Amino acid sequence: MVSAPQSVFSLAGLRAIFNRWKYLLGLAGVLALIISSAIVLAMPDIYSSVAIFLPTSLQSADPDRLVDVVEGATKNTTKLELSTNPADLDRVLSIGQSLPVAQLMIRKFDLYHHYKIDDAGSDVAETKTLREFADNLSIIHNERDAIELTFQDVDKQLAARIANTMVTTIDSINQQLTLQNRRNVLELYRQSSTSLGRTYEQSRQALIRARRRYGVYGIKEQGRYLAKAIIETEKELRIAENGGPGNAAALRRALRGLTSADGGNVINLEGWTAGNDSVTLASERLTDLQTRFIAARGAFEQAETSLRSRVSSLYLVQKAQPATKASKPLRSLIVVGSVLLTLGISVLVILLLELFWRRPAGSATY
Repeated sequence: MVSAPQSVFSLAGLRAIFNRWKYLLGLAGVLALIISSAIVLAMPDIYSSVAIFLPTSLQSADPDRLVDVVEGATKNTTKLELSTNPADLDRVLSIGQSLPVAQLMIRKFDLYHHYKIDDAGSDVAETKTLREFADNLSIIHNERDAIELTFQDVDKQLAARIANTMVTTIDSINQQLTLQNRRNVLELYRQSSTSLGRTYEQSRQALIRARRRYGVYGIKEQGRYLAKAIIETEKELRIAENGGPGNAAALRRALRGLTSADGGNVINLEGWTAGNDSVTLASERLTDLQTRFIAARGAFEQAETSLRSRVSSLYLVQKAQPATKASKPLRSLIVVGSVLLTLGISVLVILLLELFWRRPAGSATY
């Protein structure tokens, strides 16, 4: 009862089946070849442009990282560093695949018209254009920790322009993430510099008033001058009082002028003693404020330069160039695959038909 199926799948049976159907199989293969060839020839060439870049650490581009102020002096600066941190890579990938970036590219290059989508601006047209754009875009993290951005299009020049513009847009958005923080840091530096400058000027004016009030100008020199003048005047006074040369009354007035604040001398021992501590303290504070003010002003200027320079947050390894040959479609592969698939289906249908025709006659009654 199983002899028929066995004869079908025997070598002799398969040879007989092939001989019966070989012309139809050949016709199916030729038709598949002709049809698939016509289809692939009608398909447009697709060109791919690839841009490769590395993200940099956002922290290394911040003004508060670029300038490190310690104890009132600028200690060092932080260099811009390449980053393979997963967070930096994921952030760049998320920006590149985001909806705002896609919409910006669609509007900038008028992809509604390029993709031949009618009713530009409608929800349906927007959805179709976004779907087409997403199908043509690939942005991945490769095995070398770099970001590969690939864009495909029938226009090789347009594909390269879109890929390069996307890199620039990703860089700009990536910088915007810290731009407000940079502005806040810059404002803090400005406020610190302004406050120190105001305090420095107030302290300077207070020191000038203290010097005028007490007659204290050059601390060390003035002390030595007073000591020498008082000793010499007092010595001459003692000699004059003991009958030696000199005018005792005039020397007494001179000694009083050197020792008393009301003696008529601008520089005197009483004023110097009263104002020495105050002027010394004010002078030391002024020196400290001057050092801090210079450091704060330098930090502010460096931070301002950093903000205006807009240091790139991406390191471009390879700029996208127009492709020299099409990446799709693989015409020979499509044709060969179509012919083989057609022959395979045809053989399967033939075997099913042979089995159906050779089934036992009695099985049809059940």
